[in-house]
Amino acid sequence: MVENVISVSNLEKSYKNVDVLKKISFSVQKGSIFALLGSNGAGKTTTIRILATLLKPDGGDAQICGADVATQGNDVRAAISLTGQSAAVDDILTGRENLRLIAKLRHLADANKIADELLERFGLTDAADRALSTYSGGMRRRLDLAMSLIGNPAVIFLDEPTTGLDPQSRMAMWKIIRELAGGGTTVFLTTQYLEEAEQLADQIAILNEGKIVADGTVEELKKMLPSGHLELRFADVADIERASEVLKTYEPSVEIEIQAVLVKIDGTVKQMVAILSELESANIPVLEFSQKSPTLEDVFLTIINYRKEGL
Repeated sequence: MVENVISVSNLEKSYKNVDVLKKISFSVQKGSIFALLGSNGAGKTTTIRILATLLKPDGGDAQICGADVATQGNDVRAAISLTGQSAAVDDILTGRENLRLIAKLRHLADANKIADELLERFGLTDAADRALSTYSGGMRRRLDLAMSLIGNPAVIFLDEPTTGLDPQSRMAMWKIIRELAGGGTTVFLTTQYLEEAEQLADQIAILNEGKIVADGTVEELKKMLPSGHLELRFADVADIERASEVLKTYEPSVEIEIQAVLVKIDGTVKQMVAILSELESANIPVLEFSQKSPTLEDVFLTIINYRKEGL
């Protein structure tokens, strides 16, 4: 039987007259990567702060490793670690000193050995004795994550862990997150990068206006949209313009840099044949075509817009 390390049921939180969380429920399996997605202000950080015992919920239940976040805070804090949106490091200290400090605060033996092992694991050995003020953004985030792993927490919360990082540093962070989960650590992350969630997450929940509006694997979420796009490439701009007019009922969009037109389709062969037949009848030659499946971004935007429109 699969073990749920995090269990949330009907969780509620309000600030004055604003309902931030409206009875949200979800569960996270041991050793998995769970991504909570949502627009700014959707309630992602509030959810993490409640699970990390930094906020009291107004209602509902939440448990981590069997401990209640509202009544067994010490047990929860012993099982988790939290990395926030900005690196919680001391700029005056060196990388090694930051790690040793956390190890000593956790009353762990051999703080020097722990620091050395983490510096090597996160590729920071060469910078170990430099002040944090000399570290790049990617190095600071790696050190912050290394500090979070001291004490071997069962669950690590990562609140937008790659915000502000360059692509190379982001890829390095993805590798570390995968390795954490591969080693049995349960990773709960929020991110504003949908590609990041698509690449990393075993399970995704979409939070919108305080409610979980979708929950599942990437493939399960993509199946919520039966449609995709058909990409049609043409020889010149004139053909693109003519094709856009002929196919206007399919809501075409033009990708001029690749001389292509994208049209929404329901994924059936019948409809694809009909589109190509319309272009052939109009004497508009198609150089090549390919079907594009819905992306996680397509799913996210469709769900959010669907809710905003009250449908």
